[in-house]
Amino acid sequence: MISQRELFKQHVAQTSYFPLALEIERAEGCYMYDVSGKKYLDLISGISVSNLGHRHPAVSAAVKNQLDKYMHLMVYGEYVQSPQVQLAKLLSSVLPSALDSVYFVNSGAESVEGALKLAKRYTGRTQLISFKNAYHGSTHGALSVMGDERLKQAFRPLLPDVYHLDFNDVKALENITHKTAAVIVEPVQGEAGVVLPASGFLLKLRERCTEVGAMLIVDEIQTGYGRTGKLFAFEHYGILPDILCLAKGMGGGMPIGAFISSKKIMSSLAENPELGHITTFGGHPVCCAAGLATLQTLISEKLADSVEQKGKLFLERLKHPLIREVRAKGLLIAVEFDSFETNKRIIDACIHSGVIVDWFLFNMKSMRIAPPLIITETEIINACDVIISCINTAK
Repeated sequence: MISQRELFKQHVAQTSYFPLALEIERAEGCYMYDVSGKKYLDLISGISVSNLGHRHPAVSAAVKNQLDKYMHLMVYGEYVQSPQVQLAKLLSSVLPSALDSVYFVNSGAESVEGALKLAKRYTGRTQLISFKNAYHGSTHGALSVMGDERLKQAFRPLLPDVYHLDFNDVKALENITHKTAAVIVEPVQGEAGVVLPASGFLLKLRERCTEVGAMLIVDEIQTGYGRTGKLFAFEHYGILPDILCLAKGMGGGMPIGAFISSKKIMSSLAENPELGHITTFGGHPVCCAAGLATLQTLISEKLADSVEQKGKLFLERLKHPLIREVRAKGLLIAVEFDSFETNKRIIDACIHSGVIVDWFLFNMKSMRIAPPLIITETEIINACDVIISCINTAK
């Protein structure tokens, strides 16, 4: 009989020739269990998705409750569906008043696509600016503003009139002009290996966009939903986005994303042409129910409040001569080694020892740590002990 693993290799489209291929049977909280019963501590949360951990009871209950009512009814924006309405209302209540109109989509890349279209439509301009080593998704528009050539070169031509600036280079902001429709930025560069903005850089970026009438799109797909110690990372830096992109941690494990702006800006998608942006499954009621429960839980349990302290505990425990640097914003952490080869040996050893870690797309010599926000201090200490042990044995 053909095994699940072989069927996976034969029939599930592969993104590389060397997938991890862990066969997980169930997951709960911070842990995953494979078909042999082996237990893994998940330190990457499905790439910053499971911020509440796996199968959080509130999220599971919301999904089951909504399944008993209805699933897909109609394309986005046509019917009044309570899960959409209530989630949009709650999001608007926790965001600045200028971010009061929510457009639901299915993923982070889709939220970026919608945001780029919205900025071009509202400003009447075509030029888009992003930053080198930024990651915004793999669809054609999102790929166009991605700041890494290696993943783009095989798919050109991409969107025209796109330019990439050096992150943290204030002088480079002069390239943002009255021709610019939008600048898209991650408040903390994720796939670059947790690169933090220099003091005042994002404020200067905001000022420049305002000066020339360009939209500032803040991509919080990876940094949002408490990951950095605040509900949204832009709150650390005193800036206000014109358009905010969300996904990943938004659904508690269910697929959902959104781009959010003001009612005035968002209304430009409703005319000339009408239906300027449409989606069949965006705002799926089951996903929105999960999203509502996720946000309610984050708020009611004040999960973001403990993130900074938990991040500091990782920093205190992750000390070793082979560790060149540890960069962190809350529970988004990069542990840098001398090379990808060293990093990969340590990652493989960690997984073998029951701790799931990973690397970053644009910084492969750095280990990714982004655990569920519910992780305990005891679990952090145990995880760090495993990592240090694996560094010692994987030299």
